[in-house]
Amino acid sequence: MTYSLDITKEHCPMTFVKTKIELGKLQSGDVLNVRLSEGEPLENVPKSAAEQGFKVLSVTPAEIKGIYNVEIEK
Repeated sequence: MTYSLDITKEHCPMTFVKTKIELGKLQSGDVLNVRLSEGEPLENVPKSAAEQGFKVLSVTPAEIKGIYNVEIEK
């Protein structure tokens, strides 16, 4: 299944903390679509997810300037 998390209003380190909590709720093979802001969240969330053993499937710009969608598989 695919789930969504919007952390565009969050700041590091809470961006990855919230992402990791949501990933912890998922089953293996589920995908979390994380909506985040450019800058530190965009740099840190995909990198931290990969370091924790999750698979980053894609990082794509959203329809709003400065916002990105990151798909992470558990």
